[in-house]
Amino acid sequence: METWRIIAAILLAVVGMFGVLIIMAKVRDRSDSSPTVAVAGLVSFTTLAVLCVLALTVLPGAVTWGMAAVVAVIVSVLALAS
Repeated sequence: METWRIIAAILLAVVGMFGVLIIMAKVRDRSDSSPTVAVAGLVSFTTLAVLCVLALTVLPGAVTWGMAAVVAVIVSVLALAS
């Protein structure tokens, strides 16, 4: 496995975990329901895990780095907006 794939997947996972936590906090603020927060966390974590597996295995380099950059920008905007 290429080193750039591992680095991109690690970047995606670290930034994505912050995104999962931010999403769960926003859902908690809006709904005040623990099951809803758990479902939102599970869906966002599963999506992140699938993206990391795809980045490690089949996606080309430009798509992998673009996906990592887009997730980093989205998490940055969510963190600044909250």
